[in-house]
Amino acid sequence: MASKSDESRTPARRRGGMRVLAATLPAITQRALGRRGFAEGGLIAEWPSIVGAAIAARCQPAKLSLARPGRRQDGALMLRVEPGFALELQHLAPQIIERINGHYGYAAIARLTFQQGPLRASRRQPPPPLRRLGAAEEAELRQQVATVEDEELRGALERLGRAMRQRAGQ
Repeated sequence: MASKSDESRTPARRRGGMRVLAATLPAITQRALGRRGFAEGGLIAEWPSIVGAAIAARCQPAKLSLARPGRRQDGALMLRVEPGFALELQHLAPQIIERINGHYGYAAIARLTFQQGPLRASRRQPPPPLRRLGAAEEAELRQQVATVEDEELRGALERLGRAMRQRAGQ
């Protein structure tokens, strides 16, 4: 039977002082994210589910500016955008604003601004591994380039053909 002092302990104390990471994360990230206008990290953490994976792969929230201090409405969200994607994103801005405001449940964002530049590398997913070619495929590939006289060109064509076949089989 547990003693009365054991029953009054919090779950964190019963686990040797350990706490659930989700309970401590907001306190840790609030200061760093607050400098960029993200007092809560929800927008950054949920970005792919808010705007969709295709858009999230090409842009990231960079800074949130509020229209009036202390008022969490009608803000401007700066997005860091891959070079060359800003024009397309500009056309999608009304839908993106609608998705963000739907996520918050109120008109948190009124406009988007864009800053072109490389995205943080952590957002990129590594390409899927290439499949291995079988012996028959390798032999067929060598046969197709065998008539090329220049050895360097033949090697380059063989590597290109191999890469194309490896990706085509995925």
